[in-house]
This record gives sequence, structure tokens and C-alpha cells, in this order.
Amino acid sequence: MQETFRKEERLKKKNLISELFASGRSATVFPLKMIYLEYDHLSPFKIQAGVSVSKRNFKNAVERNRIKRLMREAYRKNKSLIYNDADTKKHIIMFIYQAKEEISFELMDRKMNQLIRKFLTKQKPHSV
Repeated sequence: MQETFRKEERLKKKNLISELFASGRSATVFPLKMIYLEYDHLSPFKIQAGVSVSKRNFKNAVERNRIKRLMREAYRKNKSLIYNDADTKKHIIMFIYQAKEEISFELMDRKMNQLIRKFLTKQKPHSV
């Protein structure tokens, strides 16, 4: 699988984002929080994802944009975990950065991997 994050994979529609925040479920691995919702969107990809960094915690736009770049890169490198899982249905996802200070890319990558694995375990049907 190609490790890309194309335009069609990005979550940008305001109505989808508001529906996601209204009725989505969440998973957290500090400093990342994932809000997700099973949604049959029109994109040919399984997942449409977006990233967000609080303006309250990072007043400087340069810092916010750098963290968003790191988050997108970490997602791009780890999204094969989702696509290789046959059980995963179409979802919309928003990744939110919650810390008040920037972390290294290595730590961001590790936390993103843990968060995606946590998401996949929550998606598994529970056997009785």
C-alpha cells in the first residue's frame, strides 16, 4: 500500500465535521485524541481524516502548523494498519492534539501507532 495522504482522504466538509463532533466516539493516547464515526462517505478511501491543534494552547500559527504537519506525517506512515485490517468499514476521523507543548516526531509517530491500534481493537466485534 502506498503511504500517501491524498486530497480525497482529507476530511474538509463542515457538515461531516459537525456530525463527527456531535455523534462520534473517541479514543485517547495522550497527547493525541481521535474522534471517529462510521460513515459511508463518497470518497473511494476507507478513511477520511483531519487534524486539529488548539489555538488556545498554541497561539503562534507557525507552531500550530508544524504540529499539524507532524500529525499528518505520523498518520500517513501508520494508516496502513487501518487499510490492512479487513474488518474496518468506512469512517471519518479527526485527530486532535491536546498537549500544551510540542513533542518530537518519533514520539508523535509512536503515539499515533498506539492510537490507531486502540481504534482497531474498539472496532472488532465482541465475541460471546
